[in-house]
Amino acid sequence: MSSTASPGTTSNAFPKDLPPPSTKPTINRRKFSIAIPPRNPGSGPSSLKTPTHALKSPDDSAYNSDGILSNAGRRRGLSTSSDGADIAMSDRMENDSDIANPRKRGANDTVDYPRRRATIACEICRGRKSRCDGAKPRCRLCTELNADCVYREPGIKLDAGDKLILERLNRIEGLLQTSLVSPADLVGQTKGITLNAHSPTMSNGTSLSKEELRPSESNERAYSIPIAGLGTWMNASLGTNISTMPKVHTTPALHLLQWPMIRDLVSRPYDPQHLLQLELSREPLQLGNSLSLDLANTGAYVQAFFERVNVWYACVNPFTWQRYYRVALSNGFREGGESCITLLVLALGAASLGGSISNVPRDKEAPGMPYFSAAWCLIPSLMTRNNTLSAQCLILASAYLFYLVRPLEAWTLLSSTSMKLQLLLSGNHRIPNHNKELSERVYWNALLFESDLLAELDLPHSGIVQFEETVGLPCGFEEEDDEPAPGRDELWYFLAEIALRRLLNRVSHVIYSKGATTTLAALQPIAEELDFQLTQWYEGLPLALQFPYSKVPLTNAVQTVLRLRYFACRTIIFRPYILAVLENETAILDPAVRDCCHKCLEASVRQLEHITAHQAGHLPYLWQGALSIVSQTLLVMGATMSPSLASLLPPAEQMDSIIDDVVLEIERYAHLAPSLRLSSEIVREADERRMMVLRSQGLRI
Repeated sequence: MSSTASPGTTSNAFPKDLPPPSTKPTINRRKFSIAIPPRNPGSGPSSLKTPTHALKSPDDSAYNSDGILSNAGRRRGLSTSSDGADIAMSDRMENDSDIANPRKRGANDTVDYPRRRATIACEICRGRKSRCDGAKPRCRLCTELNADCVYREPGIKLDAGDKLILERLNRIEGLLQTSLVSPADLVGQTKGITLNAHSPTMSNGTSLSKEELRPSESNERAYSIPIAGLGTWMNASLGTNISTMPKVHTTPALHLLQWPMIRDLVSRPYDPQHLLQLELSREPLQLGNSLSLDLANTGAYVQAFFERVNVWYACVNPFTWQRYYRVALSNGFREGGESCITLLVLALGAASLGGSISNVPRDKEAPGMPYFSAAWCLIPSLMTRNNTLSAQCLILASAYLFYLVRPLEAWTLLSSTSMKLQLLLSGNHRIPNHNKELSERVYWNALLFESDLLAELDLPHSGIVQFEETVGLPCGFEEEDDEPAPGRDELWYFLAEIALRRLLNRVSHVIYSKGATTTLAALQPIAEELDFQLTQWYEGLPLALQFPYSKVPLTNAVQTVLRLRYFACRTIIFRPYILAVLENETAILDPAVRDCCHKCLEASVRQLEHITAHQAGHLPYLWQGALSIVSQTLLVMGATMSPSLASLLPPAEQMDSIIDDVVLEIERYAHLAPSLRLSSEIVREADERRMMVLRSQGLRI
């Protein structure tokens, strides 16, 4: 996805009113949250998971009272804090001895840190409401009292936001269950929309009983690896969590080629597995042969990384960067995780300065490739290490592979990352306290990458999603005053992307999972609920990140990507209504159906106009964004051939111009990956056939 100016030529990767480099977001749950409030305090849960920690907003008014929860909460008369929130925070915080380093700030520079507590308090300390130091086998108080020290093993951790989510999902489940009809009941009716009768929201209750919350052999998700979770297509239940990508779904772009009218635009049927087969058969990646590294521009590449790249991934600590670089330099960049991370930072920084890879001549080496090649030589030794540092290296390597449009190679590294993280997360004290923040960021990156891949390709699920409810959201790296940092620790986009990805997964689960069928009437409240959650996500963004809905192109890369992701999500929420009208034109006579079709087509057109703007997000999202563009283009093509749907679109000449621009843009990506080459051929053929049909009907000259 992109902006009119590519990242290679645009220096304003961040909104201008973000906090200055010297202002670091600190921890304060009351002023920043990803949770979205419900319609009223008692009606149901919010759409997005509340983080166990939150970021304190800077003094800028854009972040103060208008944080991701506060602005929406005030409109609905909700409080941004609760006892449940305090409980969730206490479950994640460490002992008081680690609270702060006194030398880091002056005496007059007050910082609103939350009180840290032991991760698990024993029963004696809980009963006496005294602070427990968490020591085992006996804490200090139990030792002094000569009492038995018993620790209650943690079960599923639910904070106030999680409980609200469960209540709202329970309401959605009720809507689904009351509306499900058997195939026999559908005889003579308009074809329904596909839903999964065995999805967690329909086969398993979304309310957790007290028995379910008690620790048991089958309910220790935070401390055991699920048997059916690792690298398998098994349709194992995911409990109450529908914010994960389902095993089988019809979200991918090529599924639209099975729709009425759209399937007539291609000369032969395409199975959704074609894209995966093409990527499996492509030539291996050719790495550079140079044995020397040019370190003359390292300063510019490091600065570019922290200004243009780390905003997407937030997985490199700017406050420890100088130490990493010194270690790598002392090793001659030939060994160790620090050397690998340094080389990958240089590779991604150089890539960001080169702009979209689609603009790189085919006979030229991709920017940053020499550094990536050197880092690739170190990865085999890191693959055998099971620590946070090695997982961080694989995440950065995957990011560069996505830049090169190598989705399957990236998935291979992500699978290894997932195994490392699951091993580290499946036991107590396997992740040192000083690595917890980094491990959380690495975890969410792995989950986001995997969700993007699973949305388009039928790949095995790694099982990493099983820990989603137990891993906290990032809350900021600790500053170190020893040396100046090369950049800021940016989290605003990363948190917003986590929330939106979970919502996208929820849409795939509730609407696109294969299974039983339901009617459009049953789908309407579900679509309205999901659209409401999407609106709340937007309203919860900091003001500096909120984008205009208008057609005006944006010059800010972060806002551009967020707007494109927003419209992509809104399109798939209402896409089933387009299918219903393509199957039966009379369906649009229903005002509700017509309104939903208008919302879907409007979002699709917003995503396709100013097509070159997608280049702003090409570094992290070129492959994913291109397939999303193909999906919306096929949808709009089908709509132009339906008289009732065409009336909801802009004028025919404008739509033809938009489609022509999209076809040309996708053709520019064709050489980057065989899956994109096939996508380009499909949209080119579909547009040619569409124009032939419209001319034969006298609708085009």
